Amino acid sequence: MAKQSPKYIPPSSDEFLEKFINYIMRRGKKSIARRSFNNALTIIKGRGYKDPVATFLRAVSNVSPLLAIKAKRIGGAVYQVPIEVSPSRQKMFAFTWILNAARDKKGAQFAKKLADEIIEAAEGAGTAVKKKEDTLRMAQANKAFAHFARY
Repeated sequence: MAKQSPKYIPPSSDEFLEKFINYIMRRGKKSIARRSFNNALTIIKGRGYKDPVATFLRAVSNVSPLLAIKAKRIGGAVYQVPIEVSPSRQKMFAFTWILNAARDKKGAQFAKKLADEIIEAAEGAGTAVKKKEDTLRMAQANKAFAHFARY
């Protein structure tokens, strides 16, 4: 009989974790979203990370962008203008990119794909971190149009 790792029970879910669970949720099925997230934390714990919540928080901070680009139409032309990202939007981008990267993977259960993406993001690799770096690279390439941000 295969030995199963003990079930990880997260500390009383705080507002940050609940917000992420709400991003996971589809069609109002919050209990399924919560179960998927807790299973992902269990998988992370089983891979040797002592505190899965801290690993998740590190992943979110690694994926949060400082700059983003916004399309602005000025004088008939559309410019990609770099803008600073507020903390709440940083969190939104990080959550969305981690979940999209996990959902785009093929083959496994969602909890396993989410755990893989969280671990990769916590280590500074993975699809979500690449998305952040691409966004930052585009913002830096379009620095010449930063003066259009005031319009």
